[in-house]
Amino acid sequence: MRDDLTATPLTAAVVRGAMDLEDTGRGVLPHRLPAWARAQCPDPQLAVSESQPSGVRVAFRSRATVVELDVLPTKATYPGFPRRTDGVYDLLVDGAPTAQAVATGGDVQTIDLATGTSTTRPGEATTLRFTDLPEREKDIEIWLPHNERTQLVALRTDAPVEPWRERTVWLHHGSSISQGSNAVRPTGIWPAIGASAGGVDLVNLGFGGSMLLDPFAARVIRDARADLISLKIGINLVNTDLMRLRAFRPAVHGFLDTIRDGHPETPLVVISPLYCGIHETSPGPSIFDLDALRDGVIRYRSAGDPAERAAGKLTLEVIRAELAAVIAQRAGDDPHLHLLDGRDLYGESDSALLPLPDLLHPDEATHRLVGERFAQYAFGPEGPFGRRMPGRGGERTSDTPMSSAR
Repeated sequence: MRDDLTATPLTAAVVRGAMDLEDTGRGVLPHRLPAWARAQCPDPQLAVSESQPSGVRVAFRSRATVVELDVLPTKATYPGFPRRTDGVYDLLVDGAPTAQAVATGGDVQTIDLATGTSTTRPGEATTLRFTDLPEREKDIEIWLPHNERTQLVALRTDAPVEPWRERTVWLHHGSSISQGSNAVRPTGIWPAIGASAGGVDLVNLGFGGSMLLDPFAARVIRDARADLISLKIGINLVNTDLMRLRAFRPAVHGFLDTIRDGHPETPLVVISPLYCGIHETSPGPSIFDLDALRDGVIRYRSAGDPAERAAGKLTLEVIRAELAAVIAQRAGDDPHLHLLDGRDLYGESDSALLPLPDLLHPDEATHRLVGERFAQYAFGPEGPFGRRMPGRGGERTSDTPMSSAR
């Protein structure tokens, strides 16, 4: 650590994309759900995924040529599974990828998937140091790992820091595919690629295994600052085998009703599931392929039976048809509501060229394809988001406090 660097408090003024910043005593932990919402759902999987800072970044304007960020990551390990790679930190200058870093220290959490128990071994913080930045006024962003819980300990620079101006906020809610699944860097997840192309400020509520039409999630979106909203609905409801057809359509209506209570005219895009061969006609749950696991390969398969659709079990084909019916029913009263068929982002023909490595989650190349296609659809001049953009840079002239949530 250099003695001539100045510390800047890690507050909502420089931490973007988070709903809550928890002081843990060891650092600041970004959460992508507020405390009241976390209290309503004690599910361990949601607790892990919402505390992984997908889409969260330390962002500011400065003439700084040196930036240091002290971080305390939590490395998750799963006995019997291949070791996870270290999370990546992406540095962007004026929106351009400039450098990368990893934090090799931190806590180590060992999770037994068979019993659901876990133990944590404490570790030390790591200093990420970025140097030789251009000596001019510029936007600086450090994107935190999308798949690794990260506490922020300290931020230091060799020049004063100013908050960004307010920008158009795109809030997206989805599954592990939206959180980042098999992407290898935080700016390589499809919502980040879409946000970069659209010139907007991303709030990513993509939660692994947890886009389940939870009422608290709808209320979080209702109360959040959001100029543009999208919801990717379906895959988690199938692979958790959580809901039957009788409950699905009313649940979607209720979710949309709650959001519209806070955002009655905000452009809202509902995205139906991407193509996923194992669940197109076969219901869930999704389970690990144990034969592949014995060979050290992570792969999923469907444990459902297509005949169970008669009992109301959901498949991706059923969900797409139901979502189309819901949006058609609401369209007359809600001209700002739109439906995007997920197969237009990743379809059966794409799966032949870019197969899902584990049969469930896309890889880095597929994230780029999906992000670029979404941006072309949504942010084009005639797209549902493009028509509402205040300017192609996405800047707002509002003097409201800098925060991702109201």
